[in-house]
Amino acid sequence: MTEHASDLREAVRAGYAAAARKVAEGGTGCCGTGTAAEIDENFGAALYGADERDALPAEAVVASLGCGNPLAVADLHLGERVLDLGSGGGIDVLLSARRVGPTGKVYGLDMTEEMLALALANAERSGATNVEFLKGTIESVPLPAHTVDVVISNCVINLSTDKPAVFAEMFRVLAPGGRVGVSDVVADDRLTPDQRAERGDYVGCIAGALSFAEYRAGLEAVGFTGVEITPTHPVADGMHSAVIRAVKPAAATGR
Repeated sequence: MTEHASDLREAVRAGYAAAARKVAEGGTGCCGTGTAAEIDENFGAALYGADERDALPAEAVVASLGCGNPLAVADLHLGERVLDLGSGGGIDVLLSARRVGPTGKVYGLDMTEEMLALALANAERSGATNVEFLKGTIESVPLPAHTVDVVISNCVINLSTDKPAVFAEMFRVLAPGGRVGVSDVVADDRLTPDQRAERGDYVGCIAGALSFAEYRAGLEAVGFTGVEITPTHPVADGMHSAVIRAVKPAAATGR
């Protein structure tokens, strides 16, 4: 990892650690800004249905920092195994746990100690017994190959400085026939990296976003098929929250 990439990762870690501490102290998390802020219509818990929010501890709801609701596209079923990349305070892990039921399993992966502590506390408050939180990075997932049926993520992949590694790890941990259902920020193809950076910073989920074409190419390069990228709402000029779907072919058993 280059020094610049290391600095960006530390900035992301510090920003989300601060958000977790604020929630633990009774405040709200950060919503795409990299700093503590009120939930707005483009990021955070406002993107979940009232029934979903009401079913969870308040601490999990206010800690939501995402740009969408990946469960709305992941189509989870009873008994499935799920991995949430960048699980934060645990909102998507806990909602997934309810959908896959006691015969299923949901893993939450986060690199931030403070977020992991918050997520564990939220899991205890909710009584979830089919969840496990892991410390690690989304570029190097601490799970064996073919462990899960579904990978979800909520506005986290854009924060990585090595997105090809993230896509490769998603492919590796999925069982053959497994699928991806994530929310992320995606840029119009016309925007250069510099133009994306003009619209927001890296920690705020803007500067590091891939374009639609880059996202599709990155997923297809590691072997995913059936890639669909659908914008849902704007988050900046030429920048969109989007849902991304992809499938690992059933015959893909080599990695």
